[in-house]
Formats: sequence, structure tokens, C-alpha cells
Amino acid sequence: MHTTMQTLGRVAIIGGSIVVALANVILFSGVERMAEAEKVAVYVRIHEYALAIPAVSVLGVVLGGWLKLRRARAMRDRGMSWREALDVVSVRAAAPAPNWWILGGSLVFVVFTITMGLAEVPYNQEIIFAGSLGIIAFLMVRLMRALAPDARRLLLGTAIVIFVYRSTPDAGPGYGWWAIDELGFDQQFLSKLSLIASSLTLLGMFIFRRFMADHSISYIVAFLTVVGTFLMLPNVGMYYGLHEWTAARTGGVVDARFIAVIDQAISAPFGQIAMIPMLAWIANSAPDDLKATFFAVMASFTNLALALSQLGTKYLNTIFVVTREVKDRASGAVTVPADYGDLGVLLLAVMAIGLLVPLATVLAVKRSGLGTA
Repeated sequence: MHTTMQTLGRVAIIGGSIVVALANVILFSGVERMAEAEKVAVYVRIHEYALAIPAVSVLGVVLGGWLKLRRARAMRDRGMSWREALDVVSVRAAAPAPNWWILGGSLVFVVFTITMGLAEVPYNQEIIFAGSLGIIAFLMVRLMRALAPDARRLLLGTAIVIFVYRSTPDAGPGYGWWAIDELGFDQQFLSKLSLIASSLTLLGMFIFRRFMADHSISYIVAFLTVVGTFLMLPNVGMYYGLHEWTAARTGGVVDARFIAVIDQAISAPFGQIAMIPMLAWIANSAPDDLKATFFAVMASFTNLALALSQLGTKYLNTIFVVTREVKDRASGAVTVPADYGDLGVLLLAVMAIGLLVPLATVLAVKRSGLGTA
């Protein structure tokens, strides 16, 4: 049931992605004929439309309140008093006693993150990550005291596997720049790729729902790691001319765009598969009187892995430098030349790290006796 609930939650998120992608496809129609000023105007219009998103969220809250009120009125018509009807629809439970360690630690986390985020100090990102990790780890230790020893080991092993899997770096913006500049992927085509990915992700989540419910998180992470590495091969191959080789042998049918569409169609569902069992595990593992707190702290810990992923991406891009051409707006002179020479090695490094590190972590956790959910 937790898996089903989290699947429905991701359906709402992916549904929003489909709407956005579809809007981009329509708005960027004929982008190849647009002047730069027209493209900028389209981007401005998209952000203006995005201002409606908070209104949609508020309307959801209003709709939920109206549904509760309608149900309460139906109960009152059957003889209940207003107070009794409202108690039923509100499903009020006894409020848990406040945990001042968790509240205090959360306050420190917020103040530290905001202060360091606004401060201009060297190694700002690294300091924020290290400090945040220390605070979240402290909160996790406090929470784990409420669990039995076996459940505590299971939680720790699962958290480590998910954290490492989500912390693997990516190639950064370099591949996207190269695809736009060298392969000719314009805004509308990229929007179509996003639409394909979101639509197939929606379908894939229901196809793989039983798979997510029936297998352990360590198995799912290992499976997604191998699949993700395999699905990255076409991108690496295109950098080294795979699309030119296939186009020459298929009369131009299997070109760069064909390969990108097929790769996106196959890989799209797997991006969300890791999220659903992770969220279901958090909801299922939490003690009844600490559901919200447990979910907040564990979700913060797993999201902190994304900050480590960004740091890893930054370091890799420092070693393997990829630059896109930048021109001075006034004179049109090139101020930064395009340099994609290191992109192939960067992609190979990302692929190797993304394969070896999560698999090694799964193996280490299994041998340590911690176990995973």
C-alpha cells in the first residue's frame, strides 16, 4: 500500500512534467526560424505561465477542504452533530509530545544553511554539505533510538545504499551544450524528448510497481545501476561518432535524433523507480508516533546526497574541462571558445563511477550485516 501511495504521488509530479513539456513543444514551434530575441520572449512567456503553479497548489487545498465539508454535511444529514461529523472527517489523532532535540536540531540546520548560503566564503558548498550532513546525522541518531536494534541496522544499511546511489555525479551541462551545438538539438526537440520521457515514465511506474514492491532496495539499486550504465552507452557512443556510423548504414534513418529518442524512451521509466521504494520504505519504517518527523529527517538525508552529487560533478568538470562558446553581446567577438575535447573522457568517468561505487556499496552493506529494506 505504501508503494501504491508513493506511485500515485509520483504520478501527480510526472503529470505536471507532461503538461510543461507539452506547453514547451507548442510554444517553441518553429524555433529554427526564430531570432534570438524571439526565443527570449518565449522563455519569458513560459515563466509568466509558471506563475499559475502556486494557484494550482492552493486550489488543491481548497478542493480538499470542500470535499471534507461535503462529507461532513452528508453525515450531519444522517443524524450526526456538526462536531461529530467534523471529528470523523478530520481523523484527529492524539498529538505526540514535542521532541526538543529534533526541533532544536532542525532549527540549527535551517539557520546554518541559510547563513552559509548567503555568506560569501571560500568552499561555501563544501562547508554547507559537511555541516548539514553532521546535523542530519545527529538527528538520525536521535531518531534511531526509538527503533529496535534489528530495525536500526536495517535503517542504517538502507540509508547508506540510497545515499551513495543518489550521490553519484553526472556529466553536468557539457553534454547538453554539445548536443545543442554539434548535434543540432533545438529547444522544441528537447521539449519533445522531455514529453516522451515523462509520458513513458508514467506508464513505466505502473508496469514496474510490482517489481518495486517485491524486491529489496539493494536489489533495485543494483538493477538500476547496471541498467543506467547500459543506457548511457548511446550518449558516449554519439560523442565518438556512433550516429554518423548508423546514419551512413541506414540511409539517414538512425541518426542522432533517432538514437536520442529511443534511448530516452527506454531509460525514462527507470529514473523514478528508485524514488518510489525509497519513499515507501521511509513511510513504512517510521514509528507510528514519529511518522512526520521520521519522514522529514530521512528524506532530508537522502536529498543531501544530491548536494554531494553536485559537488562530485563540479570536481569532475574541474578535471575534465568542457566549455561552450560565449560571445560578447556588443561586438560579437568570441570571449570563450567552445572546447568539447574532454567530454568523452568525462562521460566515461561518470559512467565508471556510477557503476562501480553503488555496486561496491551494496556489496559492502550486505557483508557488514546491516541489511537493507
